Amino acid sequence: MTDSTIKMYSTKWCPDCFRAKWAFEKHGVPVEVIDIDQDRSASEFVKRTNNGMMSVPTIVFPDESILTEPSARDLEVKFRELGLVG
Repeated sequence: MTDSTIKMYSTKWCPDCFRAKWAFEKHGVPVEVIDIDQDRSASEFVKRTNNGMMSVPTIVFPDESILTEPSARDLEVKFRELGLVG
């Protein structure tokens, strides 16, 4: 990844995606949300990344790490690791 954007591959109907969005909002961490139902290349990326599964949210961080279906706690740990929250 060439920039500092966090990308979250998501759908509008996924409860785990709602929870992840809430965690980003709670901590004031900006995220680019990409709806895989509207973007075929994003859908293909998610499938390639998750061994053929359409697992969302799939979140790609600037350090090129990826979390798939993370808990709110997993996101908090990652935010701290990246220095995005105190």
